[in-house]
Amino acid sequence: MQLHRHILVPLLVLAALGAVIAPTAEARGYVSVSVGVAPPPPRYERVIVRRGHVWAPGYWRWAPRARRYVWVRGYWMPARPGWRWVGPRWVPRGPHWVFRAGYWTR
Repeated sequence: MQLHRHILVPLLVLAALGAVIAPTAEARGYVSVSVGVAPPPPRYERVIVRRGHVWAPGYWRWAPRARRYVWVRGYWMPARPGWRWVGPRWVPRGPHWVFRAGYWTR
């Protein structure tokens, strides 16, 4: 019984530390998604030019529970003079596909 306590106490301490440390890891805001199945081709979305705005095209999002891609519709966002929007995309990496979020660039 004494041996079990020596093992149990450090495990409980590590579990408690994990509960304290885990939320800080979630605060980073970066999530990497890697999928072994290529996304379908992008859908065509008809848009009309809108002054002062940039169209963020739709993209396929991986839905892990459904184990399939789901379409996320595009949307308008305010333009940033001197900047260009690079839309989200899937990039092949070996046998997997990695999702890259959209971003602004000069």
